[in-house]
Amino acid sequence: MVVPRAPELPQPDQDEEMLVPHQDVVEGPQPMEESASTVENQLMPDPSTSRFTWSIENFFKRNGRKHYSDDFVVGGYKWRVLVFPRGNNGDHLSMYLDVADSHLLPPGWSRYAQFSLAVVNQLDSKMSIRKEATHQFNARESDWGFTSFMPSMDLCDLSKGYVVNDKCIIEAEVAVRKIFDFWNYDSKKMTGYVGLKNQGATCYMNSLLQTLYHIPYFRKAVYHMPTTENDTPSGSIPLALQSLFYKLQHSDNSVATKELTKSFGWDSYDSFMQHDVQELNRVLCEKLENKMKGTTVEGAIQKLFEGHHMNYIECINVDYKSTRKESFYDLALDVKGCSDVYASFDKYVAVERLEGDNKYQSEEHGLQDAKKGMLFIDFPPVLQLQLKRFEYDFVRDAMVKINDRYEFPLQLDLDKDDGKYLSPEADRSVRNLYTLHSVLVHSGGVNGGHYYAFIRPTLSDQWYKFDDERVTKEDMKRALEEQYGGEEELPHTNPGLNTTPLRFTKHSNAYMLVYIRESDKEKIICDLDEEDISEHLKVSLRKEQEEKEYKKKEKAEAHMFTALKVARDSDLKEQIGRHVYFDLVDFDKINSYCAPKDISVNDIKVELSKEFGIPVESQRFWVWAKRQNSTYRPSRPLNMQEENTAIGMLKVATTVSKLQNSEVRLFLEFHFRQTEEDILLFFKLYDPEKEYLRYVGNFFVKASGKPSDIVERLNVIAGFPSDEDIELYEEVKFEPIVMCEPIESNASFHSSQIDDGDIICYQKRCLPDKMDQYRYPTVSSFFEYVRNKQVVRFRLLEKPKEDDFSLELSKCFTYDDVVEKVAHQLGLDEPSKIRLTQHNPFSHQPNTHHIKYRGVNYLSDMLQHHTQMCDILYYETLDIPLPELEGLKTLRVAFQNATNYEVSFHIMRSPKSNTLFYLIEELKSKVELSCNDAEFRLFEVYLHKIRKVHQPGDTIDSVSDQYGPLRIEEVPEEEKNAGPRDRLVHVYHFFKDNHVCVFKHFELEGSL
Repeated sequence: MVVPRAPELPQPDQDEEMLVPHQDVVEGPQPMEESASTVENQLMPDPSTSRFTWSIENFFKRNGRKHYSDDFVVGGYKWRVLVFPRGNNGDHLSMYLDVADSHLLPPGWSRYAQFSLAVVNQLDSKMSIRKEATHQFNARESDWGFTSFMPSMDLCDLSKGYVVNDKCIIEAEVAVRKIFDFWNYDSKKMTGYVGLKNQGATCYMNSLLQTLYHIPYFRKAVYHMPTTENDTPSGSIPLALQSLFYKLQHSDNSVATKELTKSFGWDSYDSFMQHDVQELNRVLCEKLENKMKGTTVEGAIQKLFEGHHMNYIECINVDYKSTRKESFYDLALDVKGCSDVYASFDKYVAVERLEGDNKYQSEEHGLQDAKKGMLFIDFPPVLQLQLKRFEYDFVRDAMVKINDRYEFPLQLDLDKDDGKYLSPEADRSVRNLYTLHSVLVHSGGVNGGHYYAFIRPTLSDQWYKFDDERVTKEDMKRALEEQYGGEEELPHTNPGLNTTPLRFTKHSNAYMLVYIRESDKEKIICDLDEEDISEHLKVSLRKEQEEKEYKKKEKAEAHMFTALKVARDSDLKEQIGRHVYFDLVDFDKINSYCAPKDISVNDIKVELSKEFGIPVESQRFWVWAKRQNSTYRPSRPLNMQEENTAIGMLKVATTVSKLQNSEVRLFLEFHFRQTEEDILLFFKLYDPEKEYLRYVGNFFVKASGKPSDIVERLNVIAGFPSDEDIELYEEVKFEPIVMCEPIESNASFHSSQIDDGDIICYQKRCLPDKMDQYRYPTVSSFFEYVRNKQVVRFRLLEKPKEDDFSLELSKCFTYDDVVEKVAHQLGLDEPSKIRLTQHNPFSHQPNTHHIKYRGVNYLSDMLQHHTQMCDILYYETLDIPLPELEGLKTLRVAFQNATNYEVSFHIMRSPKSNTLFYLIEELKSKVELSCNDAEFRLFEVYLHKIRKVHQPGDTIDSVSDQYGPLRIEEVPEEEKNAGPRDRLVHVYHFFKDNHVCVFKHFELEGSL
């Protein structure tokens, strides 16, 4: 039986040591060390460590190129050190760590090791040479180390102490961790929980969503938000979140987040950009809060997360106090300079004294000494603490990550020291004792990294690590102590040697903490029932699950069926002239049938006779073939033997097996060939007046016959008079260029090389005097138009998100053609005043550089961005022609007056070859000067620093205002009269809000 299916939708630095696996023969460049980051989150928590010492006697007298140490055991596996005293194809000592019994280990074994290898200096241990590495050892790479560990000449120099009495001491220190086989790991089975799929850079979002999901009160509130069956998850944040939470609750596999990110309005580009967890948390809660208004769960977000603090300023010498109450949903705590959470809270409520030049201006009492601070009125049931692991370093002029050790307790008492964090108005009857629920971790640096979360959903002693798709059980030490940050030190196992232990900076540390108040935990960690979930959501997700199961079953049984697609004349008539112009049919829009592989083509004929109402004896199938010119045509009919063959075998026996998805593609024909000389041709009719192409059928002709023999028949089919003069063209190919050639009427089909499956296009003959009446007078010109036509969406450069108008153009249009069309659309007489800008399909923004006047040849070049084609162009209307503008340079200028220090901004346009002297002269007419003989200085500023100082003789083209306006300021009188020992210094004024003012300051002798 045939089952119908729906149509388918469419080199290291030379000074750095290179780490390599040992190779007996080394040819060409050697691989660098493998990064540990790829396995960091797959490691078991407790490493096995060992330090091994190997004393090599008779070091220089030993024979052979390489030597192995005795075996030593680390992590349950045997290891050894491999040494090449004279080097492995070089003039350096080579040394590697090797898995001793790698050939005996089970398939798929893998171990991740942090290790160091050392040559001990026997005269001065401080001069020992030690090198460290990390590597994932496996059957393919069972040894790893250093080809150029140390120069052989240093080793052989007995005065240096590396070899004494012909004895060399080698030391190896190894820490090993086992790597989980997560390919076969089942999170649901092992933990009862499932993870979230990462879309590219959404691990930060996944860690936050898991934290919110495991606050049952929050989950229940989300479930109770009103949604309907007419909503779509991708268009509704509440429904998308409900759907996500329901799947996390009931699914056996990791859950996708694409519907949720679509509901945020994100595209795929956003999903590959890391955002800030705190920002996402605030925005998500704000949107949910707004959606909850007027519903049964209104105020749920505030009840969970909202707390209040009081900002105050209290005068010391007069009776005056100013207070302001503010709410918060999370608290940002300092990490730098603080040892733990309590130290951060102490800093948060620390009192600042306003005195001296920083006195407080009181409305009633004038300038007064005062105390300024903040105290908490109340804390929320769920306390979210954002740890400030990232800050701006003014010395480095860059953002940095703070990896300092920072401790946080399992229980947090904010009533400690008689409630020192609380304001006088706080309700002291509320016990602010909190227990830790979640630890969100950032692993990496300031420019990127990975996020995951440690959560204990029921506040029991069992912690779980939610790392995207993977969920594992973890102990308390892993969730707390190992996320404090700081440095990790591997213990000494051989204290007899004076060596520095291995220390590693821990780049994985807590980034956000979630605490739940003890007195509220029964309410927060509440039970959820099926009644909390709306019925339409359960029905919708049940259907979705059934569809997945059906597709899964279909995929599992796919080996038993063959996908069959049969194209008929009706399909050709429906498609040609609408969305198909070249060739005959788009198989993506042809119904697909699932045919058991063991039934024959004749059996399929019986089924199709019921489907199409065509007698079995009237059916004949042709197979399709892709020709060398990339066209796709019916090539030959199936023979009798093939019709009796199982369709599964037919796929192997014919060329259709080479097609995508191994579909069997056939053409159903009804005419039947009478003789071997008959050839099957397909016909298309073109109307130049209507610019319309349509399929008019197929029939057999004699190979020895001539096109003139079928003219009358073609006229009848077209509805033309029988003696109408028509032109015939053979549709040859359309890639890489269109080829549609006229057919000689009196030459035989055979001599014209016309064969089965060829296409003939015809039209009324267009006389030379009527050619100008039509845009595309011939079928070949129409094909050229169809192949090159392009609808382009034009957007005003100032509004890059909005389509302004669309134009149907040709990819072959020149630059002049395109701007002429745009100017005509805008009613502009001078096309040269149009400036175009290309679209960047990756950032979905205009390119930073405009298209220069006649800078590209064709429209196709304008729409091409690297390997991607797009259909968007940006335009702007200029006040002068673009060729003239390109000879000028437009600069943004910031001018500062020497008297009142006011800054004015100007847009200046001058010829590029002019000097800045002309710019200054033009500026004088636009600004007020302190005196008529004012002198000027000109400079550029970049990243708050003076980047370049210009002289009036510099050309305007040498100035860049890419990072800000050109600064022009008057030279003060005191500077004009400067003595030989006076000097000019750069000054940077930093404000509290981190804004920076950059200027030059004149210092007189002795004034500093």
